[in-house]
Amino acid sequence: MQKQTVLIIGTVWVEPNSSAAGKRMLQLIHQFLKRADKIIFAATSLKSEKAIDLTSLGVKEVTIQLNHTSFDDFIKELQPNIVLFDRFMTEEQFGWRVAEYCPKALRILDTEDLHCLRKTRELCVKNKINFTTDELLKQDITKREIASILRCDLSLIISTFEMDLLKNLFKIDEAIVMYLPFLFDEISKYQQEKWKNFGDRQHFIFIGNFFHKPNVNAVLTLKKEVWFRIKKQIPNAELHIYGAYINQQIQDLHNQKEGFLIKGFAKDANQVVKNAKVVLAPLNFGAGIKGKLTEAMLCGTPSVTTKIGAEGMHNNLPWNGFIEDNFTEFSNKAVQLYTDKNIWETSQKNGIDIINTIYGKEKHGKLFFDKIDTIQQNLETHRICNFMGSVLQHQTLQATKYMSKWIEEKNK
Repeated sequence: MQKQTVLIIGTVWVEPNSSAAGKRMLQLIHQFLKRADKIIFAATSLKSEKAIDLTSLGVKEVTIQLNHTSFDDFIKELQPNIVLFDRFMTEEQFGWRVAEYCPKALRILDTEDLHCLRKTRELCVKNKINFTTDELLKQDITKREIASILRCDLSLIISTFEMDLLKNLFKIDEAIVMYLPFLFDEISKYQQEKWKNFGDRQHFIFIGNFFHKPNVNAVLTLKKEVWFRIKKQIPNAELHIYGAYINQQIQDLHNQKEGFLIKGFAKDANQVVKNAKVVLAPLNFGAGIKGKLTEAMLCGTPSVTTKIGAEGMHNNLPWNGFIEDNFTEFSNKAVQLYTDKNIWETSQKNGIDIINTIYGKEKHGKLFFDKIDTIQQNLETHRICNFMGSVLQHQTLQATKYMSKWIEEKNK
């Protein structure tokens, strides 16, 4: 990849201490910093106090407007070589403008996770029905997200499960999707020696962003289904709940007597997880890679989660603890992990193997840029071969474009 200009259009400003999505975006920015002359991060949202200052990394920050011709002028002047859309909603809002005013730019979608998968699972949990692919295919959000993937030159898919789903269920051509998980440095022996050992750690922990509904549901599950079972077996145990944007529903669960403690936002989440003995993540719905679980592995902290929690994260390698959907068994496994040093140490080693085998930054970074180089060198042919993508760019199917133009006129 030659030195070039990269425009990233963010759904929100980057908050790596608040969410896995923020960490993911920062990882991609660091990758582009190796190869780009200029990186611009643009977003329509207000910047919160938890957002990092990207200018300190050499990235220019720009606020843009929805449904406004000012973006057209902005991108015509910038003429980036690459435009990265953060989640499919930004592609819906700005993709057609990029295609129209900067047609030679490589359009990349970072899905973060498949929103349609997460939302359909949430709907199924809410309606107390089993998740099926038929249910997934029925949803409007599925049609929107798949259309967005087809319109882009390349979509980054974070989990092996989602790659398989796109290829086998939706028949997406492998040429326009790429498996790109979280990108981590190898956990070295030196790092491992600095970790606290089994005897020096204490407490169970849950950590997550509470704007994210799977996390709210998981903490309610801990309260209703899991914690009382653990507490019966380990009376002195405490569960510490950390996370950004804790709402009143979660805050009201705080109970000192039960050892169910709502701690709030952790300024240094890494340190909090390193001090804990076991991470609990009873996720009933969700998608993608769960940042709390990779963070546990990076901190040498074993975890107990569900099949959905571990989905697409560990290939065939043994888990960093236990995977259990039955909450009685989930609780028993958590107690076992907390009290048995041998099981705990084996689980910790499993986590190291998962990170070092699957999430290598150098390996995946090289594959990413190789893919970009190949597409850029053959962009016209690449787009001709993506026939369904060109169909979806046709004016008769561009409802979002004309809705946006209508809003523009209305706002005038």
